[in-house]
Amino acid sequence: MSGRIYFDHSATTPLDPRVRQAMAPFLDGIFGNPSSQHREGRQAREAIEKARAQVGALIGASPTEIVFTASGTEADNLAILGVVRARGGQGHVITSAIEHPAVLETCRHLEGQGVAVTYLPVDQYGLVNPENVRAAIRPDTCLVSIMAASNLVGTIQPLAEIARITREHGILFHTDAVQALGKIPLDVRKLPVDLISMSAHKLHGPKGIGALYIRRGVELSPVVFGGGQERGLRSATENVAGIVGFGAAAIIAQEELPIEALLLRALRERVLEGVRAALPQAYLFGHPETRLPGHLSLGFAGEESRVGKLLEELDNAGISVSAGSACSAHHAGNPSQALLAMGYNEESARGLLRVTLGRFNTREEVDRFLQVLPGAVDAGNAEDLLQAAGSLQE
Repeated sequence: MSGRIYFDHSATTPLDPRVRQAMAPFLDGIFGNPSSQHREGRQAREAIEKARAQVGALIGASPTEIVFTASGTEADNLAILGVVRARGGQGHVITSAIEHPAVLETCRHLEGQGVAVTYLPVDQYGLVNPENVRAAIRPDTCLVSIMAASNLVGTIQPLAEIARITREHGILFHTDAVQALGKIPLDVRKLPVDLISMSAHKLHGPKGIGALYIRRGVELSPVVFGGGQERGLRSATENVAGIVGFGAAAIIAQEELPIEALLLRALRERVLEGVRAALPQAYLFGHPETRLPGHLSLGFAGEESRVGKLLEELDNAGISVSAGSACSAHHAGNPSQALLAMGYNEESARGLLRVTLGRFNTREEVDRFLQVLPGAVDAGNAEDLLQAAGSLQE
């Protein structure tokens, strides 16, 4: 089989050709500033508002409830900082110990400003217990922020149960849905979530564009200041081509989600069955069933320290996977804090191999991966043996 195989869709996804086609006019001919009143400006503004409606439709939201940002990270920052600052910089925030750094680092920043933050534990699958959310609520709690699905292990959180608890107590609920958007159904008409962070590049859209859903009536303070674009919550000249691409990606995801989820789940299970048959020492991180359809995080008992070599062997064989989250790659070699929070020891917390499938992956690619993986694991073992033998000779 020629060509590389890309199994790292939780890090980013290839641009869908239909999205590229939708963006193309706004990279050249339709170049106006959306704040300008002339024809070119009006064309850009109309395109943004169309895309706003498309992104909103993916989660059942009104276009007026969508604010575009430069990334999912910025959307997380706007949601969390925006809520606390709108309340005078005071209050109490509840989150989990395994959130994305965009949430955790924002919460740590707030702690430095004197805001109290509770970091909830998770079980061995990475699940938050909704009753722990209830127990953590205080009179001054203003926000609960729990991810929709783990970027690391793919576990889907019980959002509906958590949302019911926050609604009962009159507390705002934010979820980072960057990994979940377009992969599992999210409908704010049924799910009482107040704030949802999103990003285009995780659903075959362009990089550099995100969005925040803000339920009507929720008050936020801005974190970016300037000319007042995006209802004053995200000032800056809008990334028109990126926004158009996000809209196109959202519409495609909305139309294809049901069948795509089924196909990805089938490929995922084929990978898992093949890995277990070829490598009995393999084990699964995260929940075995309540997980994103194309997401697998694997460990190999007794071989966790060799995950870096395994990644290199697969890369050399033309297969792109990752050793954990792309956003924590600069901490490579350190145990994953999320896996430690899930109860794994330091050795296991260094040994995760993440295999994440996407729209354009095929059964043939999965079979090729299953042919290569056992040899890559053995190659890592052989290299260690050779190094050990060399050190004995010295």
